[in-house]
Amino acid sequence: MNDTCVLHECSVALLLIDVINDLEFESGRQLVEHAIPMARNISSLKAEAKKLGIPCLYVNDNFGQWQSDFKHLVSRCVKDGVCGAPLARELVPQQDDYFVLKPRHSGFFQTPLDLLLQSLHAKKLILCGLTTDSCVLFTANDAYLRGFEIHIPSDCCAAINKSRHTDALGQMRRTLKASTAESVCIDLEQLLSDK
Repeated sequence: MNDTCVLHECSVALLLIDVINDLEFESGRQLVEHAIPMARNISSLKAEAKKLGIPCLYVNDNFGQWQSDFKHLVSRCVKDGVCGAPLARELVPQQDDYFVLKPRHSGFFQTPLDLLLQSLHAKKLILCGLTTDSCVLFTANDAYLRGFEIHIPSDCCAAINKSRHTDALGQMRRTLKASTAESVCIDLEQLLSDK
């Protein structure tokens, strides 16, 4: 049996940031009310992206678990009684998805994400996940510095409260030239066809 992974080259990549998350921290219960509707929107967007052959990359915090891996993280987060289980269950990775574990806020910091995106030939990134004003923002900043076109569907990311969410989206529109339209307004076929 051949376990060789064949990279799916595509000009667009969908990044799911910190969506496999137990939310077992001080403000996790506050965040979960915004994260569950976000997860449903991401799930729909991901399904559409998959139909068009757009690769999906889980860019996830390792939460300081240096002796763990992504599969262990998923199994821990979907367990009954875990605050973030509804979020993780909605967005369980599929076999053909990619994953990158990150030690800090940005998906690019001390990770192979840049190399993976180069290998995929991605030029446009759709960033989704948690939280709009932290890890999504930091990852978007680093993507912008690397010359990627950035799309951040406003209904596919969340923060602890609405003002943090909208303030971060505004900053990314102004300083990173990011599109922040809702996911239903993103024409994935058009993104793929645009040069």
